[in-house]
Amino acid sequence: MYDKKKLDELKGSLDKWEKTSLKKALAQLPERADEFITTSSEPINRLYTPLDIAGMDYASSLGLPGEYPYTRGVHPTLHRSKLWTMRMFAGFGTAEETNARFKYLLEQGQTGLSIAFDLATLMGYDTDQPEALGEFGKCGVAISSLKDMEILLDGIPLDKVSSSMTINSPAAIIWAMYLAAAEKQGIRLDQLRGTTQNDILKEFIAQKEFIFPPEPSMRLVVDTMEFGAQKVPQWNTISISGYHIREAGSTAAQELAFTLADGLEYVRWGIARGMDVDDFAPRLSFFFNAHNDFFEEIAKYRAARRIWAREMRETFKAKDPRSWLLRFHTQTAGVSLTAQQPENNVVRVAIQALAAVLGGTQSLHTNSMDEALALPSEHSVTIALRTQQIIAEESGVANTVDPLGGSFFVEAQTDRMEKRVYDYFHRIEELGGVIPAIEKGFFQGEIADAAYRYQREIDKGIRKIVGVNAYAEDKPYTIPILKMDPNGYDRQVSRLNEVRKTRDSGRVGQTLDRLRIACLGTENTMPYIMDCVHAYCTLGEIVGVMKETFGVYEEANWI
Repeated sequence: MYDKKKLDELKGSLDKWEKTSLKKALAQLPERADEFITTSSEPINRLYTPLDIAGMDYASSLGLPGEYPYTRGVHPTLHRSKLWTMRMFAGFGTAEETNARFKYLLEQGQTGLSIAFDLATLMGYDTDQPEALGEFGKCGVAISSLKDMEILLDGIPLDKVSSSMTINSPAAIIWAMYLAAAEKQGIRLDQLRGTTQNDILKEFIAQKEFIFPPEPSMRLVVDTMEFGAQKVPQWNTISISGYHIREAGSTAAQELAFTLADGLEYVRWGIARGMDVDDFAPRLSFFFNAHNDFFEEIAKYRAARRIWAREMRETFKAKDPRSWLLRFHTQTAGVSLTAQQPENNVVRVAIQALAAVLGGTQSLHTNSMDEALALPSEHSVTIALRTQQIIAEESGVANTVDPLGGSFFVEAQTDRMEKRVYDYFHRIEELGGVIPAIEKGFFQGEIADAAYRYQREIDKGIRKIVGVNAYAEDKPYTIPILKMDPNGYDRQVSRLNEVRKTRDSGRVGQTLDRLRIACLGTENTMPYIMDCVHAYCTLGEIVGVMKETFGVYEEANWI
């Protein structure tokens, strides 16, 4: 893209600048550190020029928005035509409490639902099972049966509002409950829009909320992909998630590489099922973290689009351009929030959200300032939503597409990110693929090493965290903290007992038996799960059948 003669002239000018202007400036005022690094501990040069991207070809590296390779965005007009979906992650206590929070957020201008489930639900337990004791409603809403889902979604126009559900091991079951609740509202499945996280590979890699071994877990994911393509065509049946990989301590490059590797593995399994790649790939979506390093995060999103488009078109021979598009939701970095001086988190979240918007996100959640202390209060979640609205309506950053495209620094960072990703792809391939690499502890070890290095940089003062190891104050926090209904647990258990008492027990037994047979065979399990849900089988009962047939996974001690 640059003339060689001009580059040589620039090189000469740069050498002269370093020996004169720069040398004189450093003699008078030395730089603040011997080395500057990103949040991922990557070195940052003092200055970036066309010399850093001399080999870049505009058409193949950048292109135009809405055209291959999509580095500059998946839509020609991006946020000029439609702002990103403002989807605040919410859920706590009972279905009634969370339903009220959803309605409040929609009244405040939120444009999509994002449902958080409590740990018992995430692990496939009913609220009253012994294993769930003490976990009710603490990190999300408790959903034990279709009845809970009906209450959770009561009064929500599901044919008009898209919903995202952060659920993984029991994702097929919780999704079936959502679909059944919509049907009871008189809404057709083909009218529903939304996303199920359903990314089991990242559970084995980072979050550890797995239940079944990898192979049957992957079978359930592909079952939802196949069922969704046939019955719920507007639904994203997987949100391939780097967010939790980053929260576990990975670098930005590791987050991107491991997430894309997982995504490509889902594509392989879908094709192995006999599906045409273009029948399911357009409904794959992604979920990324937005951390503190502004430019590194923007480069990550841009590299992600380029890599995914290339792999889908060239490796998997997808012909539909929609299969080449990497569409993604972003959440600001929960791990960056501090309990000390929690109001500072408002600033952190604003910077992270701005990076996501400039990186071309389609959907965004902004964390609340109090989340290092408790689930977000109504006050703090409103500020988090207003942060997005101010960026959208007042900052001007949504008025042009990819405004940082062409920046020497951003393009060099994007190229470096891409190289790091392909280096990891090669290492994963040498280990035999994603699942063998998981079983050998490769991903886990890489993340642990990165997390340790980051913490050591904080402990040594190399990395400053405002309010923690810099500008700290010994003052108690004064912000209000959310308090849940103290009678919520009793109400939840009472409802669960009523469901068990009033349902057709014969139908429950029959549907669970049919599901057991389907799990032992090779049929798609989703129709059988739907039957169980409609019969008001509980989450724990359905997962129990799957545990009997699939087994329970225990991670090897790879340390």
